Formats: sequence, C-alpha cells, structure tokens
Amino acid sequence: MTISLDSQAILLLCSHIGLLSNSDYSSLTLKEWNPLAKKLQSISMRPGYLLGLTPEEIQNQLGINLEEAERYYHLLQRSGSLAIELERLESLGIHVLTRADQEYPTRYRQRLKESAPAVLFYAGERALLGQPGIAVVGSRHLDEAGQACAEFIGNSCGLSGLVLYSGGAKGVDSISMYAALSSRGTAVGILADNLEKAIRVPKNRDAVSRGDLCLVTPYSPNAPFSVGTAMGRNKLIYTLADYAIVVASDAEKGGTWAGAIEALKSNWIPLFVLNHSDMPAGNKLLIQKGALQFPHPFPEHHQNLKPWLEAHSIKPKTVSSQPSLF
Repeated sequence: MTISLDSQAILLLCSHIGLLSNSDYSSLTLKEWNPLAKKLQSISMRPGYLLGLTPEEIQNQLGINLEEAERYYHLLQRSGSLAIELERLESLGIHVLTRADQEYPTRYRQRLKESAPAVLFYAGERALLGQPGIAVVGSRHLDEAGQACAEFIGNSCGLSGLVLYSGGAKGVDSISMYAALSSRGTAVGILADNLEKAIRVPKNRDAVSRGDLCLVTPYSPNAPFSVGTAMGRNKLIYTLADYAIVVASDAEKGGTWAGAIEALKSNWIPLFVLNHSDMPAGNKLLIQKGALQFPHPFPEHHQNLKPWLEAHSIKPKTVSSQPSLF
C-alpha cells in the first residue's frame, strides 16, 4: 500500500496500527491530534516533515516540552511495523484514508470539522463516500412496520440511484443495506466493530467485489464492538448523507436515541422519524423534539422517495467554511 508521507505520519501518530500492546507511548486521540495539526498549519509545516526528526528537533520546531516531543518521536519510529501491517490489510482488501488525503470525504471536513476522524479504514468502493443518499438508523429489534420501512427505504435507494448509508449492524442497518444491494443499488456501512470480520461475510464480499458497497470505520480494522465505538460512529452515518430516517428508537437511551439527538442538535441534515400507530416511545419523543414525520405506509411510489423528502424537509442553515485541518 502506497501512502503519502503526511498520511504515514498521521497513521503513526493517531492509530494503533503496528503499535505494541506493551508500548510506553499511546497513540494520539483526536483531541490530542487537533492542537498538533493546528500548530503544524500555523508554522506551514506538513505532518510528514516530522518523520526522521530527533526529539530535540521536534521540540524546537513545535515549541513544545521535551516529554511531549519524545512521545511523538517514539510513535513515529515504527514505520517498519506499520508498513508490514498495511501490507497485510491490503491483502485483505482494506485501505486507509487520512485527513491529509484529497480523497478524504468532503462532507466530513465540512460538517464535522475538528470532529472528523483523523484516520479512516475502508474496504470497497471509496467513491461512494459522500455521494447523494439516505442514512437509515434504528434498533436491532423491529416490529413488522419497522422491518417493512427499512426494506422500503433500501429498495427505494437501490431503484433511485441513491446510496444507502447505515451502521452495518443487525436489524435496521442490515435489512435496509441488503435491500438496497438486492435492488442493484449501492450502500455504505460505517462500522463500530471489526472491519476484517465484516469483509469476510459472503454477502459483503460479493458486493464489495462488484463495487456496490463500501465498508468503513474510524477504528482499528480488528477493533471489537463496544458501546463507546457505536456512539462515536453515529455522527459519521448522518454526516455522509443528504437525509436521515430513524426507523425505531428507544426513549432516552441507546445508540439510536443518542445519535438522533446529536443530529437534531447539530442540524447536519433533515432528520425524519417513522410515524405509525404502534411506533416505539422513542419515535414519539423525537418527533416532539423537532424531528420530521415519515409516514407508514409511504403514500407514493418507491422512486418518489427523494422528491418527497426534499419537499417535506427543513433545510439546515449553511455554515461558513473554515480551513480544514490535516
């Protein structure tokens, strides 16, 4: 895998790839990387320029204390193990993007700004990231109406040429994603757990090989699932799409609820919630908090989904752009 020196430096500093479990130095969190990225930009210094510098040179260039400089230095010293691990990942079909890459999703830069992940790992068709589409989210446990809605949205996206964005998990995510793929459409799954495992699933592998699916994660490709990773990836689903539809949510608890509340507060995109007589309590509360209503059954043809969403949307306010960080 060939990557730029800037991306190499960001990977060495911000990812666990090739880092020994007993290392004395932990990789940088996003909150730690952003101040460093700002410092580099303020002195017109690219991340790749840090490669090969001594701790003292890093200290002098960045104006930081020696302890911090030594941490950067030691993280940057594992280029060999990083190269070996990247080669292994490439053999599995897994690639990497960093915020230093031009191909990094523009919508993450624009909508998330400093909250955009420093590193993304992906398998499949990278060009799908940020293409026009609909985000579908919801719990794993669905009633009949919720399952029908998830299938309907997936089919509609497939037939209309829209990307279906989901979290790639069981329930709403997988139902809508595979419905889109079955309709000869395309999908993006933003994963909260093991990407290496996900690409071995036959359905996923076939769709990836056809160029119809991209699986992406901001976490290490072999990272296990946790509540924290699920919460952290929620915003990555919403901010790639044009519209979002919450199919089923618990009330005031769970990842679907937390992600929907964050999306409402941030006003990234129009947020719809499935509305029907037996909808979950969380759906009702989200509508009370300002989410738009999505009817069940849908009153029009599959291919009219996007025009309907556009006609019933409250458009988010445009935010002035800022220089993007590495």
